[in-house]
Amino acid sequence: MKCPGCSNMENKVIDSRMNKEGDIIRRRRECLNCGDRFTTYERLEKSLPFVVKKDGRREEFSREKILDGVKKACQKRPVSIEEIEALVDRVEQHFQDLGEKEISAVLIGEKVVKELYNLDDVAYVRFASVYRSFKDVNEFMVELKEVLKNKETPK
Repeated sequence: MKCPGCSNMENKVIDSRMNKEGDIIRRRRECLNCGDRFTTYERLEKSLPFVVKKDGRREEFSREKILDGVKKACQKRPVSIEEIEALVDRVEQHFQDLGEKEISAVLIGEKVVKELYNLDDVAYVRFASVYRSFKDVNEFMVELKEVLKNKETPK
């Protein structure tokens, strides 16, 4: 692992810990050249489907893209990074479990929208407004009214 401080490849592991689920290992490392300490994470590489974009292009499934989009939607909201990462984990696991070789970007977006709906109303509306590309304010208002109606009705 390359040191972020001096780019030296020689370092030692100081501490290793597994997360609660047992699927990620966190390692604290110390550079043998400059002494900087840094953290790395190891996770099992999964075989995820290729994503088919609306224009027909295909690209690799990107957890980071989903994570970035959800983080933006949750900015200045009372949503912890742990909740965001758990949401992305669920989305990733869902598409891995399907066992498909290719999956539509639309399906990924809809899954994220559903997960955000249960997490935070404002984050949901933010993400949906970008993802669904509302054509005008009226479409946006229809979506907002639906959210408010569903949240007011006791479950």
